[in-house]
Amino acid sequence: MSDAVQPTAAEVRAAAEAVKAALDRHLAAVERRTGDDDPDVYEAFNELAAAAEEYDELLYDRYDEVTPFEIPGGDDTLPPYTGPEEPNALSVVIRRDYAVVEPQRLLAQAQRVEAVEEDGATASEGFDAAAGTVHGALGILFGEFEPDEIATRHKEFGLEEGDSTLWVTAADEPAEPGEWLETPFESIDPQRVVCRFDVSAVFDEESDDDDLDDDLGPDGETDSPGPLDADR
Repeated sequence: MSDAVQPTAAEVRAAAEAVKAALDRHLAAVERRTGDDDPDVYEAFNELAAAAEEYDELLYDRYDEVTPFEIPGGDDTLPPYTGPEEPNALSVVIRRDYAVVEPQRLLAQAQRVEAVEEDGATASEGFDAAAGTVHGALGILFGEFEPDEIATRHKEFGLEEGDSTLWVTAADEPAEPGEWLETPFESIDPQRVVCRFDVSAVFDEESDDDDLDDDLGPDGETDSPGPLDADR
């Protein structure tokens, strides 16, 4: 970068002060948070991420130096938010993946539901048409139970959890009744996503890898347990 477009030392210093202020705001929001999904914490996190990124860029442009900051969930996940600052409506989009690991358990649960709802010949016909197949059983169970209940009881239904994600998107006005039902997922604008929450086994694997690295000794072998550890 040429000297003519380099930021001044004062601009770099101001960016550093902005990071300090953002750190204070983030800590204050965390200290008074009301739950895991507190919107004030999320907003403070985004402000801190933006301030750190700005400082990192100016520091590099001016001094050819970098910071150790690495903010997760940046440009690799969502584009910058361009929605309304004060949304009048919102949509919550959820995806949860499951693997059918015990189909017989799934079929048995569907049969129980169908047996309670119907009787006699009708129940027998329903079993042949629905509960006797995996896709039919899935239709019965997801028709009977709320998605959140399926999520908490998935093992009872012979399912294994996969990745899941929840997106909250902002809108200027609520949608008209029935407006998007035919194509419910085509109108999602990533630039209107207020926040998202992802759950994946890959995060646990990364944590396990880090723990393993911590346990490795200087020769790459795990440390032997001490006297107290051996008894646990």
